[in-house]
Amino acid sequence: MDIGAKIKRLRMKNALTLEELASRSELTKGFLSQVERNLTSPSIATLNDILEALGTTLSSFFQEEKEEKSVFTKEDYFVDEREGCIVNWIVPNAQKNEMEPILLEIEVGGESMTLEPHDGEEFGYVLSGRVVLVDGDKKTTIRKGETFYIKGVNAHYLKNESQAAAKVLWITTPPLF
Repeated sequence: MDIGAKIKRLRMKNALTLEELASRSELTKGFLSQVERNLTSPSIATLNDILEALGTTLSSFFQEEKEEKSVFTKEDYFVDEREGCIVNWIVPNAQKNEMEPILLEIEVGGESMTLEPHDGEEFGYVLSGRVVLVDGDKKTTIRKGETFYIKGVNAHYLKNESQAAAKVLWITTPPLF
């Protein structure tokens, strides 16, 4: 672990100058500069003082940061087979993110889940087939290659009134599915 670089990142994240950190930790600016450049190593007590001034603890500082996964394969998907449709959760644990995508497969005569009114927005792209977007009292047919973008002000869902299965990439923000 590059202790000096990590201290500098924390200092920058907290928008502190070396001088401000020195004042808060009761150390010299020169000493902190040497620590950040790995020219000297602080004692545990001194490191604790620095970290306290940066608003963290020794245990948090040395905790290994997990690299967040950004590419997902079919093996990562969670498949939820419902009556009339199959929901493919294509980004695991997406509810912790700002948006949540699903790949929705709607059987002939099938429907998606109904999303109740919410403060977010939604985007959908019809990959195959044709679906009807029922948004409140309004019904709109959307074909392969077409998209929809709606605000969540009305209860809404998708249904398949065609003679072939349909696939839709559907993304909500915030996560709702």
